[in-house]
This record gives sequence, C-alpha cells and structure tokens, in this order.
Amino acid sequence: MTLTRTADLLAEAAAAGRAVGAFNVLHLETAEALATAAERADLPVILQISENCVRYHGGLEPIAAATLAVADGSRARIAVHLDHAEDPELALRAIGLGFGSVMYDGAKLPFADNVAVTRRVVEAAHAADVAVEAELGEIGGKDGAHAPGVRTDPAEAAAFVADTGVDALAVAVGSSHAMTERTALIDLELIERLREAVPVPLVLHGSSGVSDDLLVAGIRSGLVKVNVSTHLNRSFTGAVRDALAADPALVDSRKYLAAGREAIAVEAARLLELFALKGSDG
Repeated sequence: MTLTRTADLLAEAAAAGRAVGAFNVLHLETAEALATAAERADLPVILQISENCVRYHGGLEPIAAATLAVADGSRARIAVHLDHAEDPELALRAIGLGFGSVMYDGAKLPFADNVAVTRRVVEAAHAADVAVEAELGEIGGKDGAHAPGVRTDPAEAAAFVADTGVDALAVAVGSSHAMTERTALIDLELIERLREAVPVPLVLHGSSGVSDDLLVAGIRSGLVKVNVSTHLNRSFTGAVRDALAADPALVDSRKYLAAGREAIAVEAARLLELFALKGSDG
C-alpha cells in the first residue's frame, strides 16, 4: 500500500472520536515491528523519526529511506512523520524526502520567535502538501513544554495556531518524556478546554508515562494523536535481555533482535486497538 497522508489519518481519527498511534522508529527492526502491528490490528499507524534518531544514525537520509520503504511496502495505512525537530532545516529536508508530516519544535523559544520559525516551516510544508505539528512551552530543559508543571494555555494555543497555520498541536497537559513508570496524571479538563479553543488535532507527547485508562480518557477528552516511544523501547529491550539470558552462547544478533521486534509488534498492536476505542466502548 502506498504511503498515507498524516493529515488524512488525523482527520479520520478526530471525526470518529478516536486517536491514531504515533510510534518512534529507532532502527529498521522498530519500523518493521510497527508495520506488523498495524497489519495485525488492521489499523493505521504513524511512524516517527526524531531528531535524536537522526543524530544516532549520523544523518536523516538512511533511516528515512528505510522507514519510508517499510511503510510503502506494508498492507497497513502508514504515515511517516518527523518528530521533535528543533532544527528547522531538518524539517525542510524531511519535507523534500516525502514525509507526510513534520514537527518543528520551537517550544523552548520565546512565543514570537516560535511563531516566526514555525510559520516558515508551515509555508514550505504546505507548498508540498505536508502537514506540520508544533508545540508550545516556555520552560527550557530536556522536556521543554513537557517539563513538570508546564501547561499549555488555551488562549495562547488558539493564537499560536491562528498565527502559524499549523495542522496539529502538541500540548502540555501533565505528561513527560522518557518516563519508565506509567504514573503521569494528565489534566482531562484542560484537554477539553484546549479542544474547544484549538481548531486542529491535539497531540499528546510523553504518553509512555500515562496509564491505559487515562490515555483512553484523554482521547475521549480530545486527544487525536498519541505518541509512544519509551514504553515500546522497554518491550524491545526486555525481550532482547530474555533471549540473551536464555542462551548465553547466542551470537547471531538477528535472533535476539527478532525477539525484540516481535515484542514491539505485540504491544504496539495492543496500543493501536486501545487508541481506537470510542464512546463507551472501553
């Protein structure tokens, strides 16, 4: 199946009161696992390549080519997205490579600067029929807008979307990146207020730290795109550790990487089905 536009997946999910899973690619095995998950669940998925992933691979083009090829060859409906690009030039390169969407993350910038740079990325992306996700925040540090205590203001969010023309907005509602325990408490009332104030789909980052029940409640409150990375990485790494512990003589990396790939496929399919619940189904 050919690549799917991110904007189409978001519009369909929003109309159905559901969310689409957006899962991070770290390497080829991750991309393959996520495509398998989407096929097994018979649900769409967004494969995300972050700026950190680009740095790990030493460049965007090799991991982008592999991920786009996996997506294009899958039976599932898959979009490919650039996640958390703080460098606008990286976002522009991803647009040229055929990504369905890019996230320019200017959340650490002052509001006016964030608007100006985001608008530049939006103009280039829209000329190529590519969607843009952005993020708001005022506190610096690793988590930016998702540092503890930071919250997105609905009025500021509405102004930001109007001024930039972005197609989706990542909001700070209580989650935080890189959490290994699912103990984050997201603000459902704030999500509802943001949904009413902002005319574009809302995105939750740092979803690995949020429980299943709260994720479903957040989707019902207005979340449309749910990003997950660390939680799936734990599944992969745990399976690799188990495979190596079970066979100390194992040296063929394909065998233990296959175990990790399958673990991601199983958990990602479960999450896709969870995010597809609507109304009172869950």
